Amino acid sequence: MAGWHFISLDKKSVEAIKKSQEGKKRIGWGSVPVVVTVGETTWKTSVFPDKSSGGFLMPLKAQVRKKEEIEAKDEVKVSISF
Repeated sequence: MAGWHFISLDKKSVEAIKKSQEGKKRIGWGSVPVVVTVGETTWKTSVFPDKSSGGFLMPLKAQVRKKEEIEAKDEVKVSISF
């Protein structure tokens, strides 16, 4: 079991992230700091641009996957705030 997996964010989330960042300078690798909730778990992280899709990727660490019983290929509902 890998330590990190990444979630591809949906188009609506990507549009909201891009809009929230208009005119702002992004930090390392173009990342955007966010607060994420998956199930009952909330934490601070960053989302990263995905050059291949034009969207964003969100890291999902093993600790959260285990607590929320998430496996590879599962569809995950994510709440993101900036």
